[in-house]
Amino acid sequence: MAAREELETQLKEIFSQANYPVKSVMDLLPVLPQGPMTQFQAGDKSFTAMEMSQKLSGRASFPYENADDLLRDVMAGLQEAGLI
Repeated sequence: MAAREELETQLKEIFSQANYPVKSVMDLLPVLPQGPMTQFQAGDKSFTAMEMSQKLSGRASFPYENADDLLRDVMAGLQEAGLI
């Protein structure tokens, strides 16, 4: 599995557990197994939820009504930032 798809699968699994609508990143904390220190792996790169949030600051369009919309924006933001 390519790094992008690997990361997308991990994020979708976690984001799908959130209670929607999600109005801020704080609404995602309860579904993160290790809170902001939850680790995500994409090939040879790894990110904590906190690092991703910092790198994507200002790119999110809260509120999100579902996991797919949130995931689409996160993946686009990571790509724009050159992280995936």
